[in-house]
Amino acid sequence: MRVASFDIDILVQGFPGKTVCHGGLGWSTVALLRGEGRVVLIDTGSFNMRRLLLDQLARRNLAPTDVTDVLLTHAHYDHSINWIMFANAEVVIGADELGWAAAQPIGHPLVPELYIRDLATSPHLRAVADHEEIFPGFTAHAAPGHTPGHLIFQLATPERDVIFTGDAAKNRAELISRAADMTMDESASLRSIALIWDLWRRRPDTILVPGHDVPMVLENDVPTYVEARRAGITAWFDGDLESTTLFELKSTERARTRRAAGG
Repeated sequence: MRVASFDIDILVQGFPGKTVCHGGLGWSTVALLRGEGRVVLIDTGSFNMRRLLLDQLARRNLAPTDVTDVLLTHAHYDHSINWIMFANAEVVIGADELGWAAAQPIGHPLVPELYIRDLATSPHLRAVADHEEIFPGFTAHAAPGHTPGHLIFQLATPERDVIFTGDAAKNRAELISRAADMTMDESASLRSIALIWDLWRRRPDTILVPGHDVPMVLENDVPTYVEARRAGITAWFDGDLESTTLFELKSTERARTRRAAGG
């Protein structure tokens, strides 16, 4: 989608679900923003997304070395681990988040401790604070709860805003219910969700990009998808490699979608 002077693409769609018996699913959103001389990634996905990220960048005639900025909403593995792929990029993370994550012991279930410790000493690191402008028109806001130093990012343009919420509001269900799943501090998460709603309502047609769902806008104050969801798994249940079974992961109810203006 086109927003003012920026092209915004969802390289990897986030998915609002959990596995039943295979640990963390970690299908998180990776967004690409291009414009005004910058190639920006908002979050970088988990290790299993590396080939997909390379393919998605190549489809846009980009290489990892073309990425100028990597913005991390928080330090969990499914959002942060691939920062190391982008050798020329400045890597932005909340100062409070980095301090917390770097102090976690080896074996933490969600923090990729060795990657975070490497980031803490990287010359490409930029640790930022609440309300800090990352580049003109693009601001970080503290949104703790899911993790202690979680950030959300807001792009403000003359046409409309775009809010990247990471896991401060992971999906549509959290936004509608004003409740948070998988949070370190529930009361802080509720305040962060209230902040997101306040920012979302300030301007009409503001696009919200959550950490584990597809982009949305508000229609009559109701979160409404602007992009169709695509998710599935293929499995080998037969006796040859040519025969696979497809499981499409989608709601049994038809989701309302609306194409974003300029998209």
